[in-house]
Amino acid sequence: YPKRLINLTLALHNIIQLARPPAKVKNLIFRLHISIIHLVNIFGQTTMAFSISFYSPSILSSSVKVFKRSLSTTCRLANKQMTVRDALNSAMDEEMERDERVYILGEEVALYDGAYKVSRGLYKKYGENRVIDTPITEIGFAGIAVGSAMAGLRPICEFMTFNFSMQAIDQVINSAAKTFYMSAGRVNVPIVFRGPNGAASGVAAQHSQCFGAWYSQCPGLKVISPYNSEDAKGLLKAAIRDPDPVVFLENELLYGNQYPITDEVLDKDFVLPIGKAKIERKGDHITLVAHSKGVELALDAAKELSSVGIEAEVINLRSLRPLDINTIIQSVVKTNHIISVEQGWPYAGIGSEISAQIMESEAFFHLDAPVIRVTGADVPMPYTKSLEIAALPQPNDIVETAKKVLGV
Repeated sequence: YPKRLINLTLALHNIIQLARPPAKVKNLIFRLHISIIHLVNIFGQTTMAFSISFYSPSILSSSVKVFKRSLSTTCRLANKQMTVRDALNSAMDEEMERDERVYILGEEVALYDGAYKVSRGLYKKYGENRVIDTPITEIGFAGIAVGSAMAGLRPICEFMTFNFSMQAIDQVINSAAKTFYMSAGRVNVPIVFRGPNGAASGVAAQHSQCFGAWYSQCPGLKVISPYNSEDAKGLLKAAIRDPDPVVFLENELLYGNQYPITDEVLDKDFVLPIGKAKIERKGDHITLVAHSKGVELALDAAKELSSVGIEAEVINLRSLRPLDINTIIQSVVKTNHIISVEQGWPYAGIGSEISAQIMESEAFFHLDAPVIRVTGADVPMPYTKSLEIAALPQPNDIVETAKKVLGV
């Protein structure tokens, strides 16, 4: 059903573009269009971003009122579960309520509630001065965000995907990351650059890159890559409060996933420390270290390995820079084997950095086998589904690699 609904929204969108119907018909189509997108969102699928420039402002304002979206106080919870999308929304809502200097800007973050509905309801609650729709010019609105951070505000700058952050990389690297150093510590730049990162589904070569290693190489930036709802909420709140620029790499395929949460996570004061990894699963035979979507792959592989008597310890990095190398070393000292897992490319990736730091540490003397990387293929992402699957690491790849490392 979600796939059929998405196809229907595409058809409605094409009608508006090509047929140019009268205002009353356009209004009706718009209401139906938004209703279907909302249904897709409820099904837990990633919603698609459609242009709303074909609708008049009067239609937009009247129609948006029909679809009142709840904020963090009424997040969709079942047996204390929360989607990653709701966790991110909750974090921004709580921090905007806590600190009037916090504001959001980006493409379609306001009237449209965000391309992936992460900012839903915030425009209605905080208004046009704190939730700002921008033109499609990443270098422009990223520059505005960086300048406002230098002036004392705390912007959350959303890229519709981090692939588009390449249009603004001068602002991220040369302006945001280096200003504190170049000003001899006199000027902080408290800004969060956030949005979906890495492979999604069927979006091909130009929309599938993982930028974890790219941004982690730059001094002056903190780089976060959350996995579940607890990570998303606690780390985004920490990023917003941080005095320095933070790159916050989300994953489109995780937005609709629900994960268990505790009462502590729901507390408005809940914040996770940046730079501290989490052991998601304990084990004694081999260490699997991953971030973002890779954690899910590692946990699936660990479950399969357990069925044949191999207990894998799974480490969720959470933060790529700073990297919690101490937690990794402690695990390797115990298991004597390690595999790094990431969806990004192998050359100069996060796994390469982990391998180098292990070789330079005491953990090297505890290794019974070389450090092995399981990564995405060293090619641009194919569009064809079968090739897309082949280009990305799968749980079975981790399982077979673990067996090879352990010699079983």
